Order: sequence, then structure tokens, then C-alpha cells
Amino acid sequence: MSNFSSESTATEVATALAARIAGKVVLITGCAPNSLGEAAALTIAPHSPALLILSGRNHSLVEETEKTILAKASSVKTRLLTFDLANLKSVRQAVTEVENYPEQIDVLFNNAGIMATPFEKTVDGFESQFAVNHIGPFLFTMLLVKKFARGGRILNISSGGYAFGGVRYDDPNFENQSYDKWLSYAQSKTANILFSEAIADRLGSKGIFSFSLTPGGGVYTNLGRHLTPEDLEMLSSVTIITKEQAVATYIVAGFDPELETHNGAFMEFCKPVPTKEECAWARGKENADKLWALSEKMVGEKFSFDA
Repeated sequence: MSNFSSESTATEVATALAARIAGKVVLITGCAPNSLGEAAALTIAPHSPALLILSGRNHSLVEETEKTILAKASSVKTRLLTFDLANLKSVRQAVTEVENYPEQIDVLFNNAGIMATPFEKTVDGFESQFAVNHIGPFLFTMLLVKKFARGGRILNISSGGYAFGGVRYDDPNFENQSYDKWLSYAQSKTANILFSEAIADRLGSKGIFSFSLTPGGGVYTNLGRHLTPEDLEMLSSVTIITKEQAVATYIVAGFDPELETHNGAFMEFCKPVPTKEECAWARGKENADKLWALSEKMVGEKFSFDA
């Protein structure tokens, strides 16, 4: 494997992989200011990608990110994509928009997410964290499969929070149990890991790669806007890292050719790693297949890739 590690910065990794970034079409969700999506885009931009597609729910916020990127890399080509992962109709509309792009997609970062939010149901009737962090990205990604170039990569941004618990296959929306914001977050982050396993299993033979990853620690971004003082106390033992450190793993996952023998892997600190031994819910084909079936049921559509 490459010699990237927990000490590597995103800038260092991107410089080393500049030839792999050049000419790529990269789509990043969750590109609001002060986000890891913005940080990833800022890291990639100076290395001549063919196109950076910056996505988010709020168009004006994504425009702010675009301005920041162009101030750093004025020649980079950008395109904005606005849609709401909490609304499956909005997701489908975004897919139609992307399908009309002349370019194929080389790298998709499913980066958008929410954390530890109060209980809320989406317009589709789903618990919001599971909807935004997994169900919306699942539908978006699967409907776009034909837009991926051979060798394309799908990155699902997870978190060490997967260790709090697995997917509630029989009750993902907390209909039959009092809502716990951390169990909800955990099931969505476990789903990110299993989704990458499932993609690798189903699409690896077609030249598509998928990896899940944790940024590797706590990062000061807008993701933590719902945290209470009690939450911060609970998380006080989490190592705080910089965006440069966090996004290093994004860049490795998106562009390092040496990862191709690790399709479906979970990554931390720039390397494929096993999930925690005690967290059996976060690995294995049986769990990945169960998640796939649940996801298809929730979006009301089955996906087959035999053709």
C-alpha cells in the first residue's frame, strides 16, 4: 500500500496523486462552507480535474463554496447541483439533471450528512438521519450507475459512530421504540459501510469501486451544530483533528490506484482497516444484503446489474 498515514495531510496526498486527479469528473455532495465536502473540493481543485460538481441542499451556500474554490484555483471548471437528500422526489430530479450532463462521472463522494438531530420524519415518512445519510444517497447513487466511467469510484463517508450500533432492519424509523439520536446516527453510519460492501459485490465486476471511510476524529464543521453540552461532554475523548487530516483519507479513497485490490473496504487514516471486532453488524455479505433489501424497499425500486 501507499505510504500515506494518520500523519498525512490532504494537500500532501493530493500532490502525490495529482496525475490521478487530473482530468477526472468529481461530484461531491454536502459542499456547504465549513464542511469536509468543501475541504475536499478545495484540495482537489488545484490539480486540474476536468470538472468539479458541487452539490448541496442550499444553492446560495454552495455558491459561496464555489467562490472560495475559484479564488484558490481560478481555472477549475465547476458546476452546481442543488437537491435535498431528505426528499426522494428531489433526488430523482437531481439524477435526471446529472443524466443530461455530457460527461461521465469518475468519482462520487457521498459526503452530505447530518448528526444527532432531533427526531423528524421526512416528506417520505423516513427518520431524517437514516434518510439523509443513507437512503437518499443510496437512491442517488444507484440511479446514476450508468453515468460512471469504468474504474469509477463511489465513496461513502461514514464515521467512527458506527460502533454505537447497527442497522435496525425491522424498525429503521423508530416507530416501535423511543428515538435515540445516537443510535439513529450509528445505524446510518453502519449503513454507509455496508453500502460500499454491497456496491463492490454487485458492481466490482463492471469496473466500479466503492470504499467507505471515517475522517478519523472530530472535526470542527457545521455537522456538529445540533450537539448539546451533554453531547460534547460524551464526545470529549474523541481526538480533534484538522480538516487537512480528515480529508486526506477522502483523497486516498478517491484516487489512489493501489486501493483497487481492496474494493468494498472501510478506511481510516488513509488505509483500509477492519471494522472493530466487536461490531459484527458493520461487515459481511449477509448484513450488506439485508441493508440492500431494506433500502430497495424504502425507495420502492429494485436494482439489477446483470445486463
